[in-house]
Amino acid sequence: MADKTLRILIADTQHFHRMKIERMFNALDYYRIAPVQNFTELLTLIDYGREPFDVLVTDSQLAGGMPDLHGFLFDLAQVRHALVYGEALNSSDVPGYFRPKITSCNAALPSMSAITQLMASVEASRVRSSHVRPAKSLA
Repeated sequence: MADKTLRILIADTQHFHRMKIERMFNALDYYRIAPVQNFTELLTLIDYGREPFDVLVTDSQLAGGMPDLHGFLFDLAQVRHALVYGEALNSSDVPGYFRPKITSCNAALPSMSAITQLMASVEASRVRSSHVRPAKSLA
């Protein structure tokens, strides 16, 4: 069952792509979606948002060919999970330490299967983190 509180950010320069991806999320019962059309808008929402985004789905070209897009996304505390599409890399090519947070696909647009797998992973990580108990204080 979809966690309807998840915040999703879709970043793509093409309106049609943003709408198609948003409809895939809607079909899975996710509706807290913010679509943006350029890197400046993406950074504005991330920098000024009070709550982190649970998921970012972005076209690899949006950042203008940033040489280390995975490193940039990995360091963003305001984004918990990311799917980067339109890359020459496959997920297995993404360095191991990025994989818990970043998924990559080389398709021009992510498929419904890719979105479903991403959200299953996000939901599972939320369940795992909610079951972790804080360490007892020694004081």
